[in-house]
Amino acid sequence: MQSNQSKEKASKAKGKENQAKASSRSGKQKKKNLEIKRMASSSSSGLTFKLHPLVIVNISDHYTRVKSQLNPPPLTSTSATVNGVENQQQAPRVYGCVMGVQRGRTVEIFNSFELLYDPSTHSLDRPFLKKKQELYKKVFPHFYILGWYSTGSDAQESDMHIHRALMDINESPLYVLLNPAINPAQKDLPVTIYESELHVIDGIPQLIFVRSSYTIETVEAERISVDHVAHLKPSDGGSAATQLAAHLTGIHSAIKMLNSRIRVLHHYLVGMQKGDIPCENSLLRQVSSLLRRLPAIESEKFQDDFLMEYNDTLLITYLAMFTNCSSTMNELVDKFNTAYDRHSRRGGRTAFI
Repeated sequence: MQSNQSKEKASKAKGKENQAKASSRSGKQKKKNLEIKRMASSSSSGLTFKLHPLVIVNISDHYTRVKSQLNPPPLTSTSATVNGVENQQQAPRVYGCVMGVQRGRTVEIFNSFELLYDPSTHSLDRPFLKKKQELYKKVFPHFYILGWYSTGSDAQESDMHIHRALMDINESPLYVLLNPAINPAQKDLPVTIYESELHVIDGIPQLIFVRSSYTIETVEAERISVDHVAHLKPSDGGSAATQLAAHLTGIHSAIKMLNSRIRVLHHYLVGMQKGDIPCENSLLRQVSSLLRRLPAIESEKFQDDFLMEYNDTLLITYLAMFTNCSSTMNELVDKFNTAYDRHSRRGGRTAFI
């Protein structure tokens, strides 16, 4: 009996000792995680990052398209609002590459494109990545892949797999993270740029993400585009295309009304000149005052600005027609080559182009 009680006491003491060891290990692990987070709070590379608005617009558009294609359930079942912040637990994650240039210690991110990523196997579609890289290299020969982007509230462990996979293209890629959650109280952009640094943790060298500061850099074309998009932002629940159509319809109605009133004045003056309508000097003075305002816009500066706008419009129209013609010609050449390939297998001829 006493031996059983002593065994029971020994087992209880051993259990308490195991619990104490487990709590000690968990405390050490928490301390280590806090240390990792503390190390990852800022970067020590000394690089200066400049982010262009086009990258943010591309990532946001990519996320919006993917989320719309998935047709999520109603808002009540997929997300909840806590303290004014939308919690999207089932929101999809999108992946892509960011491109730009590096001049000395300054890294400037200009553009981005999408990536095909399989979350189950943590693998990238390499042929697709190579093809996109070659296409962008033809248009932007000075750009190269700086890193990749994704969406989410914070960096995850699986993100390191993609990060390591891109190290054969860039030995030190950067990671741009966009948080799609809506937080009305937040004033800063929900964009974070991470770098990877090698830290020794428990005697084992490990790659961890470290935050880097950045600034927004814009050029004149981007400022005009962003301002145009901001003015077309829907405010009553409608789409931007609907508001653009309403805006153009209003301009068309105003021009149509102006044309109709000018015609009324013209018919009135013609009838007065023929004698069909009695002459009224007060009305003629008003028409004369109106016509005297026309030479006010007949200045050299107005002509230069008008011709510049007119030439830009013609150039855009010409480029659109040229692009359409090139696309049609490309399709025709492909069909012609296909037909010649079939014919060459029989008669031994080579392809035309």
